[in-house]
Amino acid sequence: MDDLKTQSLDPVTFEVLKNSFITSVDQMAERMLRTCYSFVIYNRDFSNGLHDAEGNSVAQGNQDIAVHVGTLHYTCKDVLRYFEGEMLPGDVYAINDPYAGGTHFSDVRLVRPIFDDDALIGFSQSNGHWSDLGGTVPGSFDVMSREMFGEAVRITPVRLFHGGRFCRDVADLIANNTRDPASIIGDIHSQAQATQVAERDVLRLVRKYGRDQVTQGMAEVQDYVERAMRQRIAALPDGTWETVDYIDRDLSQGEGMIPIRIKMTIKGDEILFDFEGSHPTIASMYNSAPGATFSAVVAGTKTFFPDLPLNSGFYRAISVKAPPGSIVAAEWPTAVTGFLMPFEKIMNAIFEMWSQIMPERAIACAFNLEYLLCGGRDLRKPEKPMFMFYEWLPGGWGGRNGKDGSDTTTACFGTGLMSQPNEGNERVNPTRTERFDILRDSAGPGKWRGGAGVQKTSTLLQSDSAVMSYICDRERAVVWGVEGGLPSIPHGLTLTPAETGEDVWLGSVFSNYTVKTGDVFARPTAGGGGFGDPLERDPERVLVDVIDDYVSIRRAALDYGVVIREVDADLCAFEVDEAATEAARAEIRANRVAWARSEPAEVAARYQAGEIDAMDVLRRYAVILDWNTGELLPKTTAQFRESFEKRTVAHWPEAAAA
Repeated sequence: MDDLKTQSLDPVTFEVLKNSFITSVDQMAERMLRTCYSFVIYNRDFSNGLHDAEGNSVAQGNQDIAVHVGTLHYTCKDVLRYFEGEMLPGDVYAINDPYAGGTHFSDVRLVRPIFDDDALIGFSQSNGHWSDLGGTVPGSFDVMSREMFGEAVRITPVRLFHGGRFCRDVADLIANNTRDPASIIGDIHSQAQATQVAERDVLRLVRKYGRDQVTQGMAEVQDYVERAMRQRIAALPDGTWETVDYIDRDLSQGEGMIPIRIKMTIKGDEILFDFEGSHPTIASMYNSAPGATFSAVVAGTKTFFPDLPLNSGFYRAISVKAPPGSIVAAEWPTAVTGFLMPFEKIMNAIFEMWSQIMPERAIACAFNLEYLLCGGRDLRKPEKPMFMFYEWLPGGWGGRNGKDGSDTTTACFGTGLMSQPNEGNERVNPTRTERFDILRDSAGPGKWRGGAGVQKTSTLLQSDSAVMSYICDRERAVVWGVEGGLPSIPHGLTLTPAETGEDVWLGSVFSNYTVKTGDVFARPTAGGGGFGDPLERDPERVLVDVIDDYVSIRRAALDYGVVIREVDADLCAFEVDEAATEAARAEIRANRVAWARSEPAEVAARYQAGEIDAMDVLRRYAVILDWNTGELLPKTTAQFRESFEKRTVAHWPEAAAA
């Protein structure tokens, strides 16, 4: 920290430039929202950045999504490396290469060098998620891909504008290898214009303050953030913290969850995140390349330092060690489009470790982002026959120390994402929403409950040759509670074909599944994990949750030990039976440790017999089943129970006393 340069700009100029850089990036976002063609980008699956002449991040926007934040500097540097000495004013380059520090192929970045006369002074960069980039399935998310060749078009650095001239041949080559070339061309121009917004603003600052002061400002805002970050770290105790979270499975292997192990070490004013012991890459696209893993580390850590601006200065205090070839350091040509699954496990694991260091900001596990993709022929629109339905849902964040988790919020993967409007989806895709509401009992119980998830049911309308893919997780590595809190619910999609009318459980991960007009598809999102012992939750809070229909009367008794009587449901009149509540809590307290350690095979048999439901299986008995057949998953259960013992049982007073 002592080696950092001292600030040379006067404080007023420094603040003006610092905030001007951020505002420039926010203005890029406004341009994209008003000019994009893709419904996905319109719902804010994009981010922007401003960089110095070396490609280091200077500023990012206030609503940019977490997954992109730690990767934009990598792709900017790769473009600079590739075209160094050949760049011209008016050039714009494209790149989507996850092996060069990006996320996945769908996140396409356009990078514009900014020149003052002949001097390169920086770059502006726009990242947008294109809804299709080719590959074997609509939406370019083939879960079964083992290598990138079936996933999407890989774009290594390439010019799309040369000296201000649009390279139509190159753009057409890329766009015509997708299922929606017209939208791709439109989004290229939208992102290129966004980069021009930042270029114009930076040159305006140059005219006002001079080139040297602006470039000095770019350096000093990074040094400022580095100083602040290192000071915060230095004030914390040195030490090492470890945890593990899981991907549900390797689809090519038998049951058993896939561990992601993280050790965080604070020493002086630096932090090291070590992923030694994490599982090797798996035989699906649920792998993360190093750039995305670094971004997950940054996003998880930044959550606990919300007031600091984000740029490369923040990154300088953080080091990541990830074994090459592991699920968190995948190498070409391993499939990585589903990187967001390990990404969110990393974020939640980091939340858990930081919660031990900063208990005032402690938080339990958040729900896992899910993507539902369906593509085919839209028979409603002969002028645009191909459709690409691409949807994500909000869910619940973990309970917090002293506060319930956030209800129906977009995923920690990217809180800047919008919850997609049903009307917009119905306009651009042959679907109809049948129901979309908060899911009762989805919140993980705790002294401070998790946020609630949602459930959505839709029908596929006039279509042909349609196939569906579902990109999700935590069907088995279910969202967990901490400090004695309980888990949420498993993810998974149910399809009801029009031909049979019978429900088919497809689970949380499948690709290229044929669907037809009239088929109905439904899925929930989990709530957040509970924080603290649910038997310590104020019964009046449980009563309010029952009145609001966040918690059922039945689960209020089973999970919280709060017995509630219905007085008049039509008037939302309910009351707590205090004597029955005291007895129920005493019974749970006397038995719950034994329940959590009961014989898993007996639990599975009781579930199959209809004596208990899935929430009982998870929250009382800590057992994981195949939710379609009811079959016990012994390896997965052993792993889940290890987590449950550490995060939940160990914090119950009776377990500690024993």
